Amino acid sequence: MYNYNNNNRQQNKTHLRHLSLDWQMRIVPTNDQWMHHHHHLCAFIGSSFIVKKLGLQRAGASGIRASSGGYGYLKEPLWWIGMITMIVGELANFVAYMFAPAVLVTPLGALSIIVSAVLAHFFLKEKLQKMGILGCVLCIVGSTLIVLHAPSESSLTSVEEVWELATQPAFLLYLASAIAIVLVLILYCEPRYGQTNIMVYVGICSVIGSLTVMSVKAVGIAIKLTIEGSSQAASFQTWVFVMVAITCIITQLNYLNKALDTFNTTVVSPIYYALFTSLTIFASAIMFKDWSGQSASSIVSVLCGFIVVLSGTLILHSTREKDPASVTGFASYHPIKQLELVQHVNDHTPHLSTKLSFSN
Repeated sequence: MYNYNNNNRQQNKTHLRHLSLDWQMRIVPTNDQWMHHHHHLCAFIGSSFIVKKLGLQRAGASGIRASSGGYGYLKEPLWWIGMITMIVGELANFVAYMFAPAVLVTPLGALSIIVSAVLAHFFLKEKLQKMGILGCVLCIVGSTLIVLHAPSESSLTSVEEVWELATQPAFLLYLASAIAIVLVLILYCEPRYGQTNIMVYVGICSVIGSLTVMSVKAVGIAIKLTIEGSSQAASFQTWVFVMVAITCIITQLNYLNKALDTFNTTVVSPIYYALFTSLTIFASAIMFKDWSGQSASSIVSVLCGFIVVLSGTLILHSTREKDPASVTGFASYHPIKQLELVQHVNDHTPHLSTKLSFSN
């Protein structure tokens, strides 16, 4: 009886191992296959920007805007549709971080900018110029170059190994610097320049975002190892990474809402992408040592791909119209600029019988 039970246990373990290997073979995409799957992911994330923006506009028309500290958008169904769409896309992104290095996954977010720019052209009336189309093409070319030369994922056997990487001196220095920058931006810069300088909100989102990616990747590795049969639920490090990820995601979404509500979507998206991706690649290179063992040609190819993508996003940004709401907000926040704006209108509209006046 003992031998019979023992044999059964052994057969079950062997069966589970085969299932695990079969699951990995079916689920884990190669770098070449990843490009195809990522198109759908970017469509979800790109469209979520537009739907959320429409929700924020509706909420702002009937109450306090998100950029002014209002949370009326939480009662707006359209904003929730955008949020659910973003969650679906980010869940797919989360799965991607389980199996691919951040240096591959994060730069491909440029494809979501293309989706965002095209949808904004039709739904938000933010015109896409011919040079903007060139920017979209450059994003696609650069993304392809990154996929073809991206490093392979390093093999980690426990969440404790990830913890050791996160507590190495170099990454702790990056973590301390990131927290200090975020505190300065929130406590000093936001009250003074939040409504007029796009880099305040986008800077907070980007810096926090790089930490979000690192913690999400750590949680993803823990889940992946658990599914493969090596449970990581008992490790306190797993739950530390979970709490850090949740905190960073909430903070990032809060300031991303403020950025979208204050500035033009097609201005926020490229700048946010460029800064967020650069910081994430830098953080990942420090923590996970993505470039270790890679040839010089592969590293140069990936960097060139990133530069091409970055150029595309900058072209896309430079060819977009400025958000009238942003200009108005800027003038109303600065009395001197408001006076200059009124004077400019009066000087260039002599045919008007009624002139504008300035009152503080």
